[in-house]
Amino acid sequence: MVATAPAIHATAIAINGQALLLVGASGSGKSDLALRLIDRGAILISDDYCHIEEVDGAPHIHAVAAIAGKIEVRGVGIVTQAHITSAPLRLALLLDAAPERLPEENGARQIDEWTVPAFSLSPFEASAPIKAEYLLRHVVDAGRQPVRWNQTSSQQGVK
Repeated sequence: MVATAPAIHATAIAINGQALLLVGASGSGKSDLALRLIDRGAILISDDYCHIEEVDGAPHIHAVAAIAGKIEVRGVGIVTQAHITSAPLRLALLLDAAPERLPEENGARQIDEWTVPAFSLSPFEASAPIKAEYLLRHVVDAGRQPVRWNQTSSQQGVK
């Protein structure tokens, strides 16, 4: 991993070897949703900050070494959690914006140098972990992959 890669303010977990990036401001529910996904079988990559590195032409999410294996549990503190160091990025969940009732099928967000399949999600809803799993399955079943932003016909989202 390139040590100088800029850190991304997001929490990353992996489900079935695919990374989900939980994107939002402080207090938006990144760690809370990650904990509930971990309770359902996901594994932590990195809480609050992570790096993107290109591996074999695809973006992979990497843990920030200083916080690897740590997650903030609001009201409890920083706790140690089983984790992996990286996984291929497949989906970004945007926690700051209210989700549409029927979202655009091909929603995307520019993150670093990549256009990543993305959907808004309300992280504190009881069904949020299940919705996150459905969205990942939807992206995988549709064969959608992140691509370098300059390879797409339109640049959706903002860094």
